[in-house]
Amino acid sequence: MTSRPGLLDGKIALITGASSGIGAAAARLFAAEGAAVVLLARRERQLKELAEEIRAAGHEAVAVAADVTRPDEVGRAVDTAVRTYGRLDVAFNNAGYGIGRTPLHLLDDSVYDEIMDVNVRGVWNCLRKEIPAMLAAGAGAIVNTSSVGGLVATPVAAPYVTAKHAIIGLTKAAAAEYGAQGIRVNAIAPGTTRTELIDAWFTANPEVEQQLHAVSIQPRTALPVEIARSALWLCSEQSSFVTGAVLAVDGGFTTL
Repeated sequence: MTSRPGLLDGKIALITGASSGIGAAAARLFAAEGAAVVLLARRERQLKELAEEIRAAGHEAVAVAADVTRPDEVGRAVDTAVRTYGRLDVAFNNAGYGIGRTPLHLLDDSVYDEIMDVNVRGVWNCLRKEIPAMLAAGAGAIVNTSSVGGLVATPVAAPYVTAKHAIIGLTKAAAAEYGAQGIRVNAIAPGTTRTELIDAWFTANPEVEQQLHAVSIQPRTALPVEIARSALWLCSEQSSFVTGAVLAVDGGFTTL
Protein backbone atom coordinates (compact mmCIF):
# COMPACT_ATOMS: atom_id res chain seq x y z
CA MET A 1 0.00 0.00 0.00
CA THR A 2 1.53 3.30 -1.07
CA SER A 3 1.23 6.43 1.03
CA ARG A 4 -0.43 9.50 -0.45
CA PRO A 5 1.80 12.33 -1.65
CA GLY A 6 2.19 15.23 0.75
CA LEU A 7 0.04 18.28 0.15
CA LEU A 8 3.18 20.42 -0.04
CA ASP A 9 5.58 17.98 -1.68
CA GLY A 10 8.55 19.87 -3.11
CA LYS A 11 7.36 23.26 -1.88
CA ILE A 12 9.46 25.83 -0.05
CA ALA A 13 7.51 27.38 2.82
CA LEU A 14 8.18 30.32 5.14
CA ILE A 15 6.34 30.31 8.48
CA THR A 16 6.42 33.29 10.86
CA GLY A 17 5.69 33.10 14.55
CA ALA A 18 7.05 29.59 14.28
CA SER A 19 8.58 29.11 17.72
CA SER A 20 5.35 28.10 19.49
CA GLY A 21 1.60 27.66 19.23
CA ILE A 22 -0.02 27.66 15.79
CA GLY A 23 3.25 28.51 14.05
CA ALA A 24 5.13 25.58 15.56
CA ALA A 25 2.24 23.23 14.77
CA ALA A 26 2.26 24.48 11.18
CA ALA A 27 6.02 23.99 10.93
CA ARG A 28 5.73 20.33 11.91
CA LEU A 29 2.67 19.79 9.71
CA PHE A 30 4.01 21.53 6.59
CA ALA A 31 7.27 19.61 6.88
CA ALA A 32 5.42 16.30 7.30
CA GLU A 33 3.44 17.19 4.16
CA GLY A 34 6.62 17.52 2.12
CA ALA A 35 7.68 21.15 2.40
CA ALA A 36 11.12 22.45 3.19
CA VAL A 37 10.34 24.94 5.95
CA VAL A 38 12.06 28.21 6.79
CA LEU A 39 11.08 29.14 10.33
CA LEU A 40 10.98 32.75 11.51
CA ALA A 41 10.45 33.96 15.07
CA ARG A 42 12.14 36.16 17.64
CA ARG A 43 12.90 33.39 20.16
CA GLU A 44 16.07 31.88 18.77
CA ARG A 45 16.51 28.95 21.17
CA GLN A 46 12.97 27.60 20.70
CA LEU A 47 13.22 28.12 16.95
CA LYS A 48 16.48 26.21 16.63
CA GLU A 49 15.16 23.37 18.78
CA LEU A 50 12.10 23.06 16.54
CA ALA A 51 14.21 23.08 13.38
CA GLU A 52 16.41 20.34 14.85
CA GLU A 53 13.31 18.29 15.75
CA ILE A 54 11.99 18.59 12.19
CA ARG A 55 15.33 17.63 10.68
CA ALA A 56 15.60 14.66 13.06
CA ALA A 57 12.26 13.46 11.65
CA GLY A 58 13.82 13.42 8.18
CA HIS A 59 12.56 16.74 6.83
CA GLU A 60 14.17 19.99 5.69
CA ALA A 61 14.13 22.96 8.08
CA VAL A 62 16.07 26.19 8.55
CA ALA A 63 15.69 28.58 11.51
CA VAL A 64 16.02 32.35 11.11
CA ALA A 65 15.72 34.43 14.29
CA ALA A 66 13.98 37.61 13.15
CA ASP A 67 11.35 40.18 14.08
CA VAL A 68 8.47 40.72 11.62
CA THR A 69 8.29 44.39 12.58
CA ARG A 70 11.71 44.88 10.98
CA PRO A 71 11.58 44.66 7.17
CA ASP A 72 15.29 43.96 6.83
CA GLU A 73 15.00 40.95 9.13
CA VAL A 74 12.00 39.59 7.21
CA GLY A 75 13.98 40.14 4.02
CA ARG A 76 16.83 38.11 5.48
CA ALA A 77 14.47 35.18 6.10
CA VAL A 78 13.09 35.32 2.54
CA ASP A 79 16.63 35.59 1.17
CA THR A 80 17.58 32.54 3.24
CA ALA A 81 14.75 30.55 1.66
CA VAL A 82 15.76 31.56 -1.87
CA ARG A 83 19.47 31.11 -1.26
CA THR A 84 19.05 27.71 0.43
CA TYR A 85 16.29 26.19 -1.70
CA GLY A 86 16.17 28.29 -4.86
CA ARG A 87 12.77 29.93 -4.47
CA LEU A 88 9.78 30.63 -2.19
CA ASP A 89 6.45 28.93 -2.92
CA VAL A 90 4.41 29.27 0.27
CA ALA A 91 4.19 31.72 3.17
CA PHE A 92 2.18 31.46 6.37
CA ASN A 93 2.27 34.89 8.00
CA ASN A 94 1.23 33.81 11.45
CA ALA A 95 3.19 36.03 13.85
CA GLY A 96 0.84 38.05 16.01
CA TYR A 97 0.30 39.60 19.39
CA GLY A 98 -2.65 40.82 21.42
CA ILE A 99 -3.91 41.58 24.87
CA GLY A 100 -7.43 42.23 26.09
CA ARG A 101 -9.64 42.97 29.09
CA THR A 102 -8.84 46.69 29.23
CA PRO A 103 -11.38 49.32 28.09
CA LEU A 104 -10.31 51.41 25.11
CA HIS A 105 -10.24 54.70 27.00
CA LEU A 106 -7.88 53.28 29.63
CA LEU A 107 -5.32 51.86 27.19
CA ASP A 108 -2.01 53.61 26.69
CA ASP A 109 -1.12 54.58 23.13
CA SER A 110 1.94 52.34 23.35
CA VAL A 111 -0.31 49.27 23.60
CA TYR A 112 -2.15 50.25 20.42
CA ASP A 113 1.15 50.95 18.66
CA GLU A 114 2.68 47.60 19.63
CA ILE A 115 -0.37 45.54 18.62
CA MET A 116 -0.69 47.32 15.28
CA ASP A 117 3.04 47.07 14.65
CA VAL A 118 3.30 43.32 15.20
CA ASN A 119 0.02 42.31 13.58
CA VAL A 120 -0.48 44.75 10.71
CA ARG A 121 2.97 46.12 9.98
CA GLY A 122 4.32 42.61 10.46
CA VAL A 123 2.05 41.15 7.76
CA TRP A 124 2.74 44.18 5.55
CA ASN A 125 6.49 43.64 5.87
CA CYS A 126 6.12 39.94 5.09
CA LEU A 127 4.01 40.53 1.99
CA ARG A 128 6.43 43.18 0.72
CA LYS A 129 9.33 40.72 0.93
CA GLU A 130 7.55 37.47 -0.02
CA ILE A 131 5.70 38.70 -3.10
CA PRO A 132 8.82 39.63 -5.14
CA ALA A 133 10.27 36.17 -4.47
CA MET A 134 7.01 34.53 -5.57
CA LEU A 135 6.78 36.71 -8.67
CA ALA A 136 10.27 35.53 -9.57
CA ALA A 137 9.13 31.92 -9.06
CA GLY A 138 6.01 32.50 -11.17
CA ALA A 139 3.44 31.57 -8.53
CA GLY A 140 2.82 31.35 -4.80
CA ALA A 141 0.34 30.91 -1.99
CA ILE A 142 0.19 33.14 1.08
CA VAL A 143 -1.95 32.74 4.20
CA ASN A 144 -2.24 35.51 6.80
CA THR A 145 -3.48 34.85 10.32
CA SER A 146 -6.33 37.13 11.31
CA SER A 147 -8.79 36.12 14.04
CA VAL A 148 -12.47 35.89 14.84
CA GLY A 149 -11.66 39.35 16.19
CA GLY A 150 -11.22 40.35 12.56
CA LEU A 151 -14.79 39.25 11.76
CA VAL A 152 -16.73 40.39 14.81
CA ALA A 153 -16.10 42.86 17.60
CA THR A 154 -15.16 41.48 20.98
CA PRO A 155 -15.26 43.69 24.08
CA VAL A 156 -12.23 45.27 25.75
CA ALA A 157 -9.84 44.33 22.93
CA ALA A 158 -10.13 47.34 20.60
CA PRO A 159 -6.53 47.48 19.29
CA TYR A 160 -6.50 43.73 18.61
CA VAL A 161 -9.88 43.84 16.86
CA THR A 162 -8.68 46.80 14.78
CA ALA A 163 -5.48 45.02 13.78
CA LYS A 164 -7.16 41.76 12.85
CA HIS A 165 -9.77 43.56 10.73
CA ALA A 166 -6.91 45.35 8.96
CA ILE A 167 -5.22 42.04 8.14
CA ILE A 168 -8.37 40.90 6.33
CA GLY A 169 -8.44 44.10 4.27
CA LEU A 170 -4.76 43.73 3.45
CA THR A 171 -5.30 40.10 2.44
CA LYS A 172 -8.09 41.01 0.04
CA ALA A 173 -6.11 43.90 -1.44
CA ALA A 174 -3.07 41.70 -2.08
CA ALA A 175 -5.23 38.93 -3.54
CA ALA A 176 -6.82 41.37 -5.98
CA GLU A 177 -3.48 42.85 -6.96
CA TYR A 178 -1.51 39.67 -7.60
CA GLY A 179 -4.06 37.02 -8.58
CA ALA A 180 -3.43 37.42 -12.30
CA GLN A 181 0.26 36.81 -11.63
CA GLY A 182 -0.32 33.45 -10.02
CA ILE A 183 -0.16 34.43 -6.35
CA ARG A 184 -3.06 33.45 -4.11
CA VAL A 185 -3.54 35.32 -0.81
CA ASN A 186 -6.00 34.15 1.83
CA ALA A 187 -6.56 34.56 5.55
CA ILE A 188 -7.63 32.33 8.39
CA ALA A 189 -9.66 33.61 11.33
CA PRO A 190 -8.96 31.28 14.25
CA GLY A 191 -11.14 31.11 17.29
CA THR A 192 -9.79 30.50 20.76
CA THR A 193 -6.74 28.26 20.46
CA ARG A 194 -4.63 26.69 23.19
CA THR A 195 -1.40 28.63 22.73
CA GLU A 196 0.97 29.87 25.42
CA LEU A 197 -0.62 33.33 25.37
CA ILE A 198 -4.15 31.94 25.65
CA ASP A 199 -3.18 29.55 28.44
CA ALA A 200 -1.70 32.48 30.38
CA TRP A 201 -4.85 34.53 29.74
CA PHE A 202 -7.11 31.71 30.95
CA THR A 203 -4.96 31.21 34.05
CA ALA A 204 -5.29 34.89 34.93
CA ASN A 205 -9.00 35.00 33.99
CA PRO A 206 -10.43 31.49 34.63
CA GLU A 207 -13.98 32.56 33.85
CA VAL A 208 -13.12 33.64 30.30
CA GLU A 209 -12.74 30.15 28.82
CA GLN A 210 -16.19 29.11 30.01
CA GLN A 211 -17.68 32.34 28.66
CA LEU A 212 -16.16 31.69 25.23
CA HIS A 213 -17.29 28.07 25.18
CA ALA A 214 -20.83 29.18 25.99
CA VAL A 215 -21.08 31.14 22.72
CA SER A 216 -19.61 28.51 20.37
CA ILE A 217 -21.30 25.65 18.54
CA GLN A 218 -18.35 23.46 19.51
CA PRO A 219 -17.83 24.37 23.17
CA ARG A 220 -14.11 23.82 23.45
CA THR A 221 -10.74 25.41 22.76
CA ALA A 222 -8.95 24.47 19.52
CA LEU A 223 -5.60 22.75 19.41
CA PRO A 224 -2.91 24.61 17.44
CA VAL A 225 -2.68 21.80 14.87
CA GLU A 226 -6.38 22.21 14.05
CA ILE A 227 -5.70 25.79 12.97
CA ALA A 228 -2.51 24.76 11.16
CA ARG A 229 -4.49 22.27 9.06
CA SER A 230 -6.64 25.07 7.66
CA ALA A 231 -3.52 27.03 6.69
CA LEU A 232 -2.07 23.90 5.09
CA TRP A 233 -5.15 23.48 2.89
CA LEU A 234 -5.07 27.12 1.78
CA CYS A 235 -1.36 26.84 0.97
CA SER A 236 -1.83 23.65 -1.05
CA GLU A 237 -3.11 23.03 -4.56
CA GLN A 238 -6.25 21.58 -2.98
CA SER A 239 -7.44 25.21 -2.73
CA SER A 240 -6.19 26.29 -6.18
CA PHE A 241 -9.35 28.32 -6.97
CA VAL A 242 -9.48 30.07 -3.58
CA THR A 243 -8.06 33.56 -3.15
CA GLY A 244 -9.10 36.65 -1.22
CA ALA A 245 -11.02 34.41 1.16
CA VAL A 246 -11.24 34.46 4.94
CA LEU A 247 -11.70 31.05 6.51
CA ALA A 248 -13.19 31.08 10.01
CA VAL A 249 -11.73 28.21 12.05
CA ASP A 250 -13.62 28.93 15.22
CA GLY A 251 -15.86 26.04 16.29
CA GLY A 252 -18.88 28.01 15.12
CA PHE A 253 -18.18 31.10 17.24
CA THR A 254 -19.02 33.54 14.43
CA THR A 255 -22.04 31.53 13.29
CA LEU A 256 -24.22 32.17 16.33
